[in-house]
Amino acid sequence: MKYADRAGNRWNEESGQDRFLERMYSCAGGRALLKVLTLPAVSKLGGMFLNTRISSLAVGPTVKKNMIYMGQYEKKKYRSYNEFFCRKIRPEYRPFDPDPLAFVSPCDGHLSVWPITKNRRFQIKHTVYSLERLLGNRKLAERFAEGYALVFRLTVDNYHRYCYVDDGAKTSNIKIPGILHTVNPIANDIYPIYKENTREYSLLHSSHFGEVLMMEVGALMVGKIVNYHDAGQVKRGQEKGRFEFGGSTIVLLVQQGKMTPDRDLIWNTRHGYETEVRMGERIGRAESVSYTHLRAHETGAY
Repeated sequence: MKYADRAGNRWNEESGQDRFLERMYSCAGGRALLKVLTLPAVSKLGGMFLNTRISSLAVGPTVKKNMIYMGQYEKKKYRSYNEFFCRKIRPEYRPFDPDPLAFVSPCDGHLSVWPITKNRRFQIKHTVYSLERLLGNRKLAERFAEGYALVFRLTVDNYHRYCYVDDGAKTSNIKIPGILHTVNPIANDIYPIYKENTREYSLLHSSHFGEVLMMEVGALMVGKIVNYHDAGQVKRGQEKGRFEFGGSTIVLLVQQGKMTPDRDLIWNTRHGYETEVRMGERIGRAESVSYTHLRAHETGAY
């Protein structure tokens, strides 16, 4: 696994979980077992256990293993592992970029930025995705041709709540049932996980970035995506929802000509690195503003 941060540091890291998943997904016996483990009913049973008091015994070891600084979260006694997993961070630890024209990350996670082709496809490593298959809606997919797909992969140690990236009008949530593969890139090399997994999306008719499609993707042991709002007006930074236990993914689709991703994110993705980002930090800018500044430099206005 290749990672980067916004300071320009890059490194390779492989965990015991990565090695286990690679063995599971690369052998016939493991893939046969996965046909059972990825069923939503299995994740539902796991979720039921993680809501019990006895599951809270795993909180301490998880905090220690992942070196999670609990001082940044609201103080609370967790009655189950799931309560701990859905813990709420104190606002001062996730400040939002004050520039309303800055496109901000909706969550903590590992970000990759992928260009969408004219025929509405984008490629994550070795797997090609069709927006039509991802959304189950061709007309909607056409709106995002030649835009960008931003994929935020969350791991167990990440903060698992997410927010709106701009002010605007939100549509109703559309649920697409499926199974629940892990969202680890190892699985993506073998299965088109983002068009097989359970997912939910809505559109944000945003004030500064055109239409933004916001999709939450469930994963192995994450059968529950909790979105708080139906159609209506929402605000930048307002909490949109949360995931319950496990790794999971958020996908944002942005239209052509509406937002320019920051250059380091594009470079890192091209070279196989996922970039660590936090909720509220800038990851791009309104493209019309970027274009205006570029033209001003070209004409000598500055």
